Amino acid sequence: MKRLTRELLGAVQFLTRIPLPQRWLGEVALAEAAPYFPLVGVILGLAAAGIDAALRPHLRSIAAAAAAVAFLVLITGALHEDGLADSADGFGGGATTDRVLTIMRDSRIGSYGAIAIALSLLLRIAFIAALPVRDTLAYFVSAETLSRWSVLPLAWFLPSARPGGAYAGQGARLARSVSPTGLAIGTVIAAAVTVTSLHAASWRPWTACVLTTVASGLYFRRRIGGVTGDCFGAAIQLSAIAVYLCGAWR
Repeated sequence: MKRLTRELLGAVQFLTRIPLPQRWLGEVALAEAAPYFPLVGVILGLAAAGIDAALRPHLRSIAAAAAAVAFLVLITGALHEDGLADSADGFGGGATTDRVLTIMRDSRIGSYGAIAIALSLLLRIAFIAALPVRDTLAYFVSAETLSRWSVLPLAWFLPSARPGGAYAGQGARLARSVSPTGLAIGTVIAAAVTVTSLHAASWRPWTACVLTTVASGLYFRRRIGGVTGDCFGAAIQLSAIAVYLCGAWR
């Protein structure tokens, strides 16, 4: 139980900016914490849904949705938005693998990255605002859970796109490091959460997330031969957008 708690707290520490007392944390490898990424998504989804529910009686739905998305950006330190932006700049501006990886490492944001962040925020806010009130909580939880789950199959199947060493980055700590057991644990957690939230309709967000994850993985493999930490962030953003779209679709 102590090990499980440390691994869950390690996942929280990596994916959020929630301050945790150092005495609660131990030496946990990122690959060991990764199976609990979906649980972190549950926590974030519940909190964002609470903000949306508290504000909808007083604001237009789009304003409440914007507040919920702003919370998600702040609580995660814009970690996934940063990954999306770097990926968009790299893939949009690089013709070769080396050039893509060089651009992705550059801390400056380019036009592709700025547009990607703007579209991500716009689409999530629009789709959340369009959710039926009865489904809002279920889709907040499902989107934030499944989007974090998307990291697991990518990390299991794909190698690191960067060579090892001090500059390999966070992606190298996960790529090909998640065990089949870890993938199974994360999948069971994500499946239990989505089925509990959406019941028979859970196949829709699962389908959207799996298709987005597969398409992202194939693209990453073709363009750069594997994944980076930025690729994981981009996949999380794209998967969340796909799941929210399922809920908003009429």
